[in-house]
Amino acid sequence: MSTSRRDFLSRTAMAAAGTVGVGAGETARVPGDRPVPYQPPKKPIIVTRETGDTTVAEAYAMLEGGADTLDAALHICQGREDDPKDHSVGLGGLPNEDGVVELDACVMHGPTRRAGSVAAVQNIRHAALLAKTVMQRTWHVMIVGKGAEQFAVDEGFHRENLLTDDARKIWLFWKEHGNGWWGPGLDSPDWKPPAIGSPTQGPMAMLMPRHPAPEYAQTIRDTMRRLSAMAERMGIRPELRREAALQVLWPTTGTIHVSALNTKGEMSGATTTSGLAWKIPGRVGDSPIIGAGCYTDQDIGSAGATGNGEENIKVAGAHTIVDQMRQGATPKEAGMEALRRIARNYNNDMAKLRYLDMIYYIVRRDGAYAGVSLWSTRGTGVRKNFVVHDGVLRTEPCDYLYEGTTLSIHPF
Repeated sequence: MSTSRRDFLSRTAMAAAGTVGVGAGETARVPGDRPVPYQPPKKPIIVTRETGDTTVAEAYAMLEGGADTLDAALHICQGREDDPKDHSVGLGGLPNEDGVVELDACVMHGPTRRAGSVAAVQNIRHAALLAKTVMQRTWHVMIVGKGAEQFAVDEGFHRENLLTDDARKIWLFWKEHGNGWWGPGLDSPDWKPPAIGSPTQGPMAMLMPRHPAPEYAQTIRDTMRRLSAMAERMGIRPELRREAALQVLWPTTGTIHVSALNTKGEMSGATTTSGLAWKIPGRVGDSPIIGAGCYTDQDIGSAGATGNGEENIKVAGAHTIVDQMRQGATPKEAGMEALRRIARNYNNDMAKLRYLDMIYYIVRRDGAYAGVSLWSTRGTGVRKNFVVHDGVLRTEPCDYLYEGTTLSIHPF
């Protein structure tokens, strides 16, 4: 059969652009020429962290009522951003070392394959909604710092002081008793762990991985009591003293990520945070970085993270997970592979990995899901977990790479 020059050029252009159509009876394909293997679930599903409020149930009802998946995810994010007692996001988030709250967030909207992000933005509470506004109202993906703040005001967001009195008191306590983020990081050849038993480092200096769990737990209890007593002497009210002590030993890396999927197979992801507590001003972690703190591929799945942002940036964690699922991995297998890549960056050196923390939240297009963590328990010995809602709202324990507890990066 002869081919006209016009047909030849048309087919060549379509092939070069990757836009050759799918005929009747053919299987839709994703980049890499792999079939789309995942059919939509029969029920919506949401995966996130524990929120302590009703927003997850409310967001699930939104999905059942036909709401957009990103709007459902943002509903949960805004619940945390509005809670002054949640010191990891929005109003009440813990500040940088200068006492200024800086927020990061990003969103990915699966149905339209768009994304938006803001970083190091001050005085704007709803960072995740601002990221969506960047996505909807500009040609950009990311806006940062003062530019992001001014853009927010131009779009009708209101400036407000995000440093609550509680967060300010915890910050002052950290300034007196904590340590900063200056000096060699864990990935530096010049980094050295605290000298065991050094009187200048206190009891936390003895908490190396070879110490048995009971001894570690007792040392933590003793240290927490001492810090709480110091917080009392500084005039911090009783219900805030434990939080202040924890923020000296384990500065918040907390974030909230939400992945939401509906029965059409449409999905979105959103991540919002006030970032690493006491960070150097201008520091940006993984949360606003597409492919690190959040990634959604409409054909495959959605993933996001909480934990040490620097480590997640280096492995492009959320993208790695979604790409592993593209190749046929289960959500758990994909998450574990991302965790192994973090460990590999340190040559699986437990003396360093014990100071890191990471949790991934994962949903595949067919409704399969997972929550995976680097370590099995938090610094206080509590098992790491995540929240799932697929018609039944529940908390499940994370699968984990290593059995054990994250140590304090700042010995007291």
